[in-house]
Amino acid sequence: MPDGSVKKPSRIQRRNRSAILDAALNVFSRHGYRGATLDQIASEAGLSKPNILYYFDGKEDIHVTLLSQLMETWLDPLVEMNPDGDPVEEILDYVQRKLAMAKELPRESRLFAGEILQGAPRIEPELKNSLKPLFDEKCALISAWIAQDRLPPLDPRHLIFSIWATTQHYADFESQVSLLLFEGEDPYANASAHLDAMFRKLLTR
Repeated sequence: MPDGSVKKPSRIQRRNRSAILDAALNVFSRHGYRGATLDQIASEAGLSKPNILYYFDGKEDIHVTLLSQLMETWLDPLVEMNPDGDPVEEILDYVQRKLAMAKELPRESRLFAGEILQGAPRIEPELKNSLKPLFDEKCALISAWIAQDRLPPLDPRHLIFSIWATTQHYADFESQVSLLLFEGEDPYANASAHLDAMFRKLLTR
């Protein structure tokens, strides 16, 4: 009789599923959710469309899986802001972590941005249940630092929005950034120092 245990996926199944998700990340980051097709994902993964549908119910299932996997990674830089640290340095370290994420995970950044631009139809529950409580917690922390006269008066919410806007821009608008810089110039070469100086001036009395 069956013992109720779930059979673990084989090595080939794990490899194929990983290949599908990686291919889908490429396709979604280039074409957005609406512009992406299962045929494009199958071609990118080197698998047939029926093979894709063996592992996932369809395009939306793949998209939601990618977004769900991304959320924890996406929140980690904000989670790491330490209440016991120096307020200015904690916020500046957060800026650098977000910039590093834009550099290291540009496809993921564009996937997330594309979902938000559509009104977050597939990830809204995750935003409400994961991002919103964390955002409120860190805004309260920054407000406490301001109340303790450790930071100048500012709106914590718009500070965090500004950090997101200036760091994620390098990934979400990568082609534009590369076009406007000198040919062959690393878009991140001077970004770190520039953002540190800009936000340090904002955060220092």
